[in-house]
Amino acid sequence: MKKHVAGWLAFLMMLSIFTQTAFPALANEAAEYDVVNLEVSRTLFSLTEARTVEVQADLGENVDLGQLEFLFNGKSISEFKKWSGGTTYNGAPLITVVKQPYVEDGKVKAILEFGLLYNTINLSSRTIRTQYQNFIGNYELAMVSPSNGTKAEATVKLNVYDEFLFYDEIKPAIDQVFKQADADPDNNRYLEYQSLGKSVEGRDLHFVILARDKSAIDKYLNETLPAALDDPDSVIKSIQNGAIGDYQVPIWLNNIHPDEVEGVDASVDLLKKFALEDEITFNTSEKGSKAVEQVTLNVDEVLDNVIFLYMFTNNPDGRVANTRANANGFDLNRDNHYQTQVETQAVTQVIAKWTPLSFIDMHGYVNGFLIEPTTPPHNPNYEYDLLYNNMIAEANAMGQAGIGNSNLDSYFIPAEDWGDGWDDMTPAYTATFAMLHGSMGHTVEVPALGQDSYRAMVGTGLGATSFVIENKDELYENQLEIFKRGVNGEDNRAVDAYYINAAGEPIGRIRGENENFFPHYYVIPTNDKEQKNTLEAHKMVDYLLRNGVKVEQTTKNTNVNGTMYPKGTFVIPMNQAKRGLANAMLYKGDNVSDWGAMYDPVVVNFPALRGFDVKEIRVPGAFDKVTAEVETVTIPTGKIVGKTPKQVLANSNNDTIKLVNELLKKGAVVEKATETKAGVNRGDFIVSTKDLQLFGQNYYFEATSLGTSNNVKTEQLSLPKVAVTGSSQLAFSLKELGFDITNTANADVIVSDNSSFSPSSISGKSFIGIGVSTLNAVKNSGALPGYDFAYTKNGHEGLFKAVINDHMLTSGYQTDELLYTTQGAWITSVPKDAVVLATFNNNEDFYVSGWWPSNERAKGQTLAFTQSFEDSTITLFANDLAFRAHTQYSYRLLANSIFASVGTEVQKKGKGKLKGKEVKVQDNKIEKSLLEIGRDRD
Repeated sequence: MKKHVAGWLAFLMMLSIFTQTAFPALANEAAEYDVVNLEVSRTLFSLTEARTVEVQADLGENVDLGQLEFLFNGKSISEFKKWSGGTTYNGAPLITVVKQPYVEDGKVKAILEFGLLYNTINLSSRTIRTQYQNFIGNYELAMVSPSNGTKAEATVKLNVYDEFLFYDEIKPAIDQVFKQADADPDNNRYLEYQSLGKSVEGRDLHFVILARDKSAIDKYLNETLPAALDDPDSVIKSIQNGAIGDYQVPIWLNNIHPDEVEGVDASVDLLKKFALEDEITFNTSEKGSKAVEQVTLNVDEVLDNVIFLYMFTNNPDGRVANTRANANGFDLNRDNHYQTQVETQAVTQVIAKWTPLSFIDMHGYVNGFLIEPTTPPHNPNYEYDLLYNNMIAEANAMGQAGIGNSNLDSYFIPAEDWGDGWDDMTPAYTATFAMLHGSMGHTVEVPALGQDSYRAMVGTGLGATSFVIENKDELYENQLEIFKRGVNGEDNRAVDAYYINAAGEPIGRIRGENENFFPHYYVIPTNDKEQKNTLEAHKMVDYLLRNGVKVEQTTKNTNVNGTMYPKGTFVIPMNQAKRGLANAMLYKGDNVSDWGAMYDPVVVNFPALRGFDVKEIRVPGAFDKVTAEVETVTIPTGKIVGKTPKQVLANSNNDTIKLVNELLKKGAVVEKATETKAGVNRGDFIVSTKDLQLFGQNYYFEATSLGTSNNVKTEQLSLPKVAVTGSSQLAFSLKELGFDITNTANADVIVSDNSSFSPSSISGKSFIGIGVSTLNAVKNSGALPGYDFAYTKNGHEGLFKAVINDHMLTSGYQTDELLYTTQGAWITSVPKDAVVLATFNNNEDFYVSGWWPSNERAKGQTLAFTQSFEDSTITLFANDLAFRAHTQYSYRLLANSIFASVGTEVQKKGKGKLKGKEVKVQDNKIEKSLLEIGRDRD
């Protein structure tokens, strides 16, 4: 690493802003010295492990030991101080002399100790985690004799632990493994590097395949896996009778939170071991026991049984920035099911391609050494009876190897040691998502950031490998049984014991009046009569194909249950190996509100949250012999209708919003209908046919021609300037819709999901507020007398039935809709002149699915309203409109509210100040969201 001076200086400059005391930078030495070599017993020092170093040098004659100085980076070692809190470094000296200089065999010798910069071997604290990497680098260690003008120097390195690599060092480390393997004439192992794609900032997603030989890869991908997915019973029988012969199964090693650093480096080390070594010896130790058993793996035998897949990190940009989130501000370990980010789209596609048997996702830092499986409740789309016992056994194998190869003395398994709070109800996490492919998916959490956790993480990889090769046939048969149930359409009641309620009572899969939890088919219509959003319907098919789900398309018109599905209708047959994954994305979800703690939102439901129609068909054989398998899908684009000068664009999908913003950026005239008349609906957009021909080629829109005699009332839009105060996901969603983001001062409209609201900041602007924090800020400001809200907990979530009132801000929506929240909030009263935009449905069954204890309190309450305030307009939503970029069906509520701020014929925006009414400022507090407290948080 070559940035030791520049990196150090940059960090010191930052520190100097906060404190007068900091690590000293490299100084220009006042004296000239004769330089000789300093011999050191070690050159590598750790921020998480105190180490001593023996130094010696021939300093020549006339050395005065009393004047001898030790320098680090050109300064006295006494000036290098330990961390003292915050960003201050004025504690005790980092480097001390533990054995004073003495002369032996003509050389001056001494012993120094490099202590712990942060006074701890655990750097997982957020405060420390954001700073320590600035100290990693190469430094000059010197012993100076002023009495005779001699200086002995050596280059040493500080690292967080010995094996830590920055992102830019990962590919060279991989290349070195390939080079060493290629140089060994006895090493015939197969190594393949792939970049799975580019990150948001354009960095490669490094991926390596290691196998015995190329034929092992070809056989698995072209023979074993296709047979396993299409005819798993035949593969089971071939294992049992020995006819399968030689075969391998994949083990996938993964990291997705790159600031939880050990996983990346452990994968690199495991690649080195299995690619280059003949034997690997490691220790295992029973939990709570001091006895150690040694295990030796013959690597050739290992590769006779497994294929290794190394996904070093799903988040290269986070590795560079030392952040959990990607460059868009998204936690990718909450995006494996939504797949809104380019990194998760790339990685999940390859997970589907390989369908690994064992999947290890490496994390930190909870209180203890945690290895999944999880607590209940469990996602009902898993075949849990076929996963649980093997996952428990593999977890123990990993834990025993982890503590056997480190100073950690225990591990725990949430499924056995906790009652709730670490569940796999959501397939958001990489490991739980892999379980939908039949994988034994484990999140592994090391307890600290440091050398010991790194060693434990390497141990987990070795323990998992040993477990898989010892039990390969049995483990693979269980994965094949999962596929077999899917292919046969079997809803085996053996799973029901694992699906319990909060009281611990088995409730099984929630089947209602159905015999089978899974339908026979899902149908995604493509005709206008049955499909409200053709764009999202096609995107869903693309998603399913990308994730290994079989999709078919009708080859002729087909009548099922009295509905005629025209040729070209998409059909997902559920008698397939990956039916659990398909169902997890398409079914309505479950109500788990009886549980006291959940780890993350559980509703997925693409049809509701992306806003397209899907039909559940429970007629066996309904589409036999009338479909053909779909290999790829083309996302449709819009078509211009007729030759009239103007076109009406239905306000029906997000591409239309993107197109409108594109037209406005190009200077085109865009109008928005303010009334429903002669085939034009209020809220539809009106544009010139010529502009649509020029700029509409890459968008899907639903157009109708507008005759010159049609005199519908409109307002003309200008390009809105939008400020975002709050979450990265909100800013990302608005950028995805094509809105230009600016600062608050220059904005026409402020969109916020945080607590930054103040009446003075919105003068002359529109304000759109989303969720509990914003609701509370507006309430505390006193700006809207008569307004109030309530909530259960910020983080309670669910899908619910809503009633949408007819208004420009709700154009494009029906009266009855399904909407989503993670806010657990509702509006209890609105100002006198407010217009209510939407309410929670008042029926007993208004709540559909999710985790929202006491959700009945929201029944019939106000969901959203808009209100004039002085020269501004305030619009508030109690629910989520842009949650993790998945709630895309709600985006047009945002867009409508934004466009309302830039029309030339806008509504009157108020009646002046509220005279005679005192504005009462309050100071209510909102606790941290349950989602902010979530998994892998400090």
